[in-house]
Amino acid sequence: MAMALEIHVEELRAELRNADPAERRQIEAELEIAQAELRVAIAEQVGVIDPAPPF
Repeated sequence: MAMALEIHVEELRAELRNADPAERRQIEAELEIAQAELRVAIAEQVGVIDPAPPF
């Protein structure tokens, strides 16, 4: 999963470089979400956080 997220982040970065101002905000928001998801996926892989729900 982390690999797919890394690819998605790179694709969004590439889109951002060529985006017009109208698209830029949306791509930045998508990039921020993808980066957060990637950080969570990596934390789960290394055992920093538990992916199971707390209940």
